[in-house]
Amino acid sequence: MFAVVRTGGKQYRVAAGDKIAVEKLAGDAGDTITLDDVLLAGEGDSLADAAKTVVSAEIIAQAKSEKVVVFKKRRRHNYRRKAGHRQQMTLLRIVAVGDSKAEKKAAAKSEPKAEVASQDDAPKADAPKAAKADAAPKAKTVAPVKDTGTAGEGQVDAPKKAAAKKPAAKKTDK
Repeated sequence: MFAVVRTGGKQYRVAAGDKIAVEKLAGDAGDTITLDDVLLAGEGDSLADAAKTVVSAEIIAQAKSEKVVVFKKRRRHNYRRKAGHRQQMTLLRIVAVGDSKAEKKAAAKSEPKAEVASQDDAPKADAPKAAKADAAPKAKTVAPVKDTGTAGEGQVDAPKKAAAKKPAAKKTDK
């Protein structure tokens, strides 16, 4: 089940198990909060009553977002001001949306990984790759590195191109 919630003047589409960063909310790490302003809720294509849907979230951490540089300049007036700002934010993990829990989503993701890692499929997948590698020889060669003393360690000097000659400027007598 998903829901669209509004907090901090922004809207977020969330489902159970999602992690989002929102404007700073009161609380410490580990606290559980309820996001009351639910705008839309549903399951797949069907919509549910948003007024009855409850979204609960756990606070992961209180943090700051990335720095925003504010630079002001007025040309020809020797006026320059530079300032920075880091917005306070709260990292949330959505625990439940309506009736759905985060455990259901986590269990669904872990099951396909167990099926892919079966040992019967592994030798079959490696066999064609090994046959193709033996059939085609590698044709890549590495250019030798010149040590002229001017270039840095391990740098290769680029081949020099012949400079195109420009026609001489015409002289005019006045």
